[in-house]
Amino acid sequence: MIQTLCRALLFFLAIMVPGPGGATVTGDDVLATIQQAVRQYEQGDYAGAASNLEYAAQLVRQKKSEKLKQVLPPPLAGWEAGPATAQAVGTAVFGGGVTVSRTYTRDSSQVTIEIVSDSPVLQSVMMMLNNPMFAGASGGVLQMIHGHQAIVKYSEADHGGDISMVIGNQLMVTVRGERVGLQDLLAYAGAVDFTALDRY
Repeated sequence: MIQTLCRALLFFLAIMVPGPGGATVTGDDVLATIQQAVRQYEQGDYAGAASNLEYAAQLVRQKKSEKLKQVLPPPLAGWEAGPATAQAVGTAVFGGGVTVSRTYTRDSSQVTIEIVSDSPVLQSVMMMLNNPMFAGASGGVLQMIHGHQAIVKYSEADHGGDISMVIGNQLMVTVRGERVGLQDLLAYAGAVDFTALDRY
């Protein structure tokens, strides 16, 4: 396994060498950590190489989480928003993944948008989206939002619910609301920067 990973990383390093004019794609701590892992592997320090490979992967997840925060929308008219938060965990924790979120408030109403990437949870959501029977069994209905399939669950009695969407089989967007109308949930779901998400 280590040998396979290092071969892949050696290829990665090969395409990261300076291009014409000395330009490089990156020269940050991620690349430095990968280079250190390659040196450790060549010296037979497999434990150290594996540790640095996982550390480099974690750094990449952190960088991805910071970029994902940028697609969270500003508050809609009449609403306020807290700062966007990001969390990146390794595969040892529930299979790993990157999560960003932001909470919006208006009087007693609250809406939270959460985007999850690289998580095993995506498989179960995609199963529901691809099978209307699963969506119905969970109390949801299928709806298209900006060209993306979504599962919409809303309770008029509780004035709350959630909307779940999978973007490009890579990202899951969830919009949850408490003490809000369905139109508020739909408005926030539609405010997400799907054009940027489609590039991930």
